[in-house]
Amino acid sequence: MRHYKKGRKLGTDASHTKAIKKNLAVALFTNDRIKTTVPRAKEVRGDIDRIITWAKKGDLHSRRLAIAALGDKDLVREVFEKAEQGMWADRNGGYTRILKLGPRKGDNAPMAILELIEESVVKKEKKVSKPEASEKPAKKEAKKAEEETEEVVEEAEESVEDAAEEAVEEVAEEAAEEEAEEVAEDVAEEAADEAEEAAEETAEEEQAE
Repeated sequence: MRHYKKGRKLGTDASHTKAIKKNLAVALFTNDRIKTTVPRAKEVRGDIDRIITWAKKGDLHSRRLAIAALGDKDLVREVFEKAEQGMWADRNGGYTRILKLGPRKGDNAPMAILELIEESVVKKEKKVSKPEASEKPAKKEAKKAEEETEEVVEEAEESVEDAAEEAVEEVAEEAAEEEAEEVAEDVAEEAADEAEEAAEETAEEEQAE
């Protein structure tokens, strides 16, 4: 059982693995980028981050820990000076970058470039309001406005139709009343003429007698 033996074996025993990681860390801090296999790059990345964190602290205890990890006082002094100049001041972890290169000829081992990240962090701008959330209420309001305008137009059309029907009915009633009055007048005139004729006939008959 591998209790308290965290990490990759890298195909060697514990002492050899420790030496490999130490040499990779020294090579990376010396050259700023190295070419190695992907498992070795992933394994040494934690040690690099730990050493840079000690350099950012800058106290004596952290310096001694870094010297014990790298075994080179001059190199540790350079790393601590870079940290004092603010190279990683705005970055909280993630001080390395792995760029995969593909398999190596011969043993087909996956190769990669491990490099230190020296550029500053670009902070993302916070979105004040989500465009989708702002568009949805706008669309809803537009739909409501369209529905309201349609309802108003329908009501106006119905009122116009009702007014036109009422006007037509009034005109028809007025025309019917006028026709009825004319017919009544004609009937009255005919009745009066007939009465006059009858009166004249009776008068003539009486004179004749």
